[in-house]
Amino acid sequence: MAEKISTVEFKEGFKDGIPIGLGYFAVSFALGIAMKNAGLTALQGFFMSLFNLASAGEYAGTQVILSNGTYLQMAMMTLVANARYLLMSCSLSQHIHPSTSTAHRLAIGYGVTDEIFGIEINRPLYTSPYYGYGAIAASALPWCIGTSFGILMGNVLPARIVSALSVALYGMFLAIIIPPARKDMAVMTVVVAGFLSSWILEITPWFSSISSGNRIIILTVIIASIAAIVKPVKEEQA
Repeated sequence: MAEKISTVEFKEGFKDGIPIGLGYFAVSFALGIAMKNAGLTALQGFFMSLFNLASAGEYAGTQVILSNGTYLQMAMMTLVANARYLLMSCSLSQHIHPSTSTAHRLAIGYGVTDEIFGIEINRPLYTSPYYGYGAIAASALPWCIGTSFGILMGNVLPARIVSALSVALYGMFLAIIIPPARKDMAVMTVVVAGFLSSWILEITPWFSSISSGNRIIILTVIIASIAAIVKPVKEEQA
């Protein structure tokens, strides 16, 4: 019975992960072109995407390669760029059943991206690790293949097409956050506050000098803390 349930949950995750995978393929294609300029081969780009699974982190790493930076600079850049995933993982850990093993938790942690986190955190009750595996299976491979394709294509495609492809992921992310925001005014308020505060910090002289990754962390902690205090989730909804 348990095996049947896990299979069903994997299929659900795989189905929900297909649109994410399509968006990942488009964006990773553009990332692959940047890797091509850094001198990476298609195989190297594939494994870089497989081991990182993070657009901002991979792009930051690519820029370090282009500038002939050190390994320490590479580590610091990717840490800052991917630091928001620490917060996402902490939040997601509260939606995993307490009996879930450490091995399952680590495996799920590999696939914590903005979009996969979005569909997992909106699951009712506890998130099954098998649902996460399905979502990862449907999205990680297109991300890696798209990177390789981008490297192989190089700069063949016009810049406008590459720019258009990079917008696809943002539209998909909006599709994840808008439905729950329409149903819950508290979620809507948090989303709007996030957009406005991010824009304000972007144009404020001192805060604009802070990296985008650190700004996201600061805003996430502040806005999430205020939301948790003003409108905490009831125990039966957790």
